[in-house]
Amino acid sequence: MNHVWGLFSHPDREMQSIRRENETVSHHYTHHVLLMAAIPVVCAFIGTTQIGWDFDDGNIVRLSLGTGFALAILFYALMLAGVAVMGRVIWWMARSLPQRPSLARCMVFAGYVATPLFLSGIVALYPVVWLCALVGTMALFYTGYLLYVGIPTFLNINREEGLNFSGSTLAIGVLVLEVLLALTVVLWGYGYRLF
Repeated sequence: MNHVWGLFSHPDREMQSIRRENETVSHHYTHHVLLMAAIPVVCAFIGTTQIGWDFDDGNIVRLSLGTGFALAILFYALMLAGVAVMGRVIWWMARSLPQRPSLARCMVFAGYVATPLFLSGIVALYPVVWLCALVGTMALFYTGYLLYVGIPTFLNINREEGLNFSGSTLAIGVLVLEVLLALTVVLWGYGYRLF
C-alpha cells in the first residue's frame, strides 16, 4: 500500500522503487491486490444493494443482499484473475528480451499498474452508468500512462521500445478489461435474475 500515493504523485520514481524491491507474489497479493481489489467490490455491493443501478431510463435496479453478496464474490474473483492474466501477458511478451523478468515480478508489476482501475471503483457507491463509464475511462488512461512510464524501467529497455511494448500490453489489457466489464455488467446489472 505504500506505493499507491507515489504512483500518482511521482510514477517514474515509484516504478524504479518497485523494481528495486524483490516482492513476492504472495506478499504483493496480501498487501496490495487483495485490498485494492476490495474497493470496487465493496463499493459496488453497497451501491447496488442500497441505491441500485440507474440506467437513465427511469428504472432503478436494486439487488438483494444475498444476490449482491454472491455477485460480489464473483466480481472479486474476476478482478484477481485479471491481474494474474495481465502479469502472464507481460511475462509472455517479454520473452525475447535479454533480461526477461520472472513471472512473479511481472504479476507484481501488473498489480501496481492496475491501481488506478481499482481506485476508480469508488464511484460504484453511486452506480450511474455514465458516471462509472467516465471514471473508468479516466482510470484506464492513467493505467496506460503507468504502463508507458513503468515498462522501460521495469524491463530495462529504452523509451521507444517501451512505447511499443506498453502499447501492445495496453491493447491486450483493454481486451481483458472489456471481457471483465462485460461479465461485470451481466453479473451486477442482470445477475439479480440469476440468483
